Amino acid sequence: MMEDRGTFDNLPHKTIARLSQYRRALLLCLSRGKSHIFSHEIASIQHITPVQVRRDLMLIGYSGTLRKGYNIKELINLIGNIIDSEEGIKVAIVGMGNLGRALINYFSGKRHKLSIIAGFDTNPDKIGNTMNGVPCYSATRMREIIEKEGIQIAIITVPAENASQTANELVAAGIKGLLNYTPKPIDVPEYVYLEEYDMITTLEKVAFYVKMKTLEEENITTI
Repeated sequence: MMEDRGTFDNLPHKTIARLSQYRRALLLCLSRGKSHIFSHEIASIQHITPVQVRRDLMLIGYSGTLRKGYNIKELINLIGNIIDSEEGIKVAIVGMGNLGRALINYFSGKRHKLSIIAGFDTNPDKIGNTMNGVPCYSATRMREIIEKEGIQIAIITVPAENASQTANELVAAGIKGLLNYTPKPIDVPEYVYLEEYDMITTLEKVAFYVKMKTLEEENITTI
């Protein structure tokens, strides 16, 4: 059951991320013929607690029933209304190397309100080619294409030494959101939303917890 949703401007960043994860899980459940779901089922899929799921859904003004749980279609639509832009948002990738192409292939057809429509690179062998329907333009045309197509988000997958200059050019072109996949941190104005994803740091974090788990198991074995 949906209540008055009001505004979601102040939703915590982590809640927004979890809502996206909930939607993916719900879409999978819906494709398998499931119509309703309980908080503990969502929690089990996402490896979090049912309390966290209920808190997140309370923040967006949605509640289920004791007998059936949450209506999956309603919840998918509500999350879509919160996360997605009504008119859709266009995305560009700067750096059409292995990672850039992999992101295009992975994202293709996943979200109709969020679409990668352009790629940019400096390599003449890539410029003019198309990857999964996404044309690759010369990096010298970034501002032209971004302004012409109304692109608002850019994903940076260039070599680390070029990250800062690329970010500056994208901001100057009118980009409002950046996802930085390089290991070099970048600075942007406050009006530009920035997410930085360093795969090395993430992998090291996983390695740390694996190490701690291994030590814990070794301690148990020696007791």
